[in-house]
Amino acid sequence: MLKASTLQTAELLDILPDEDVSMVNALIKKLIIAWDPDFTKVTEKEKVLLEKSDSEIKNGDFISEEDFWS
Repeated sequence: MLKASTLQTAELLDILPDEDVSMVNALIKKLIIAWDPDFTKVTEKEKVLLEKSDSEIKNGDFISEEDFWS
């Protein structure tokens, strides 16, 4: 689920010329790297997906690679 501020930013970016959007993208990439230089942090959405996957594995709700390809 996107935050209202994220949607508003996307709408504003849509107004800008492509060159300016590229500059904003470059700035955002620099901010993300400064926030998480090793790309080890996860978003809330990623956290939920990882927790769900862990739960499924613990409950045996998965198939092995060998089973998948057979």
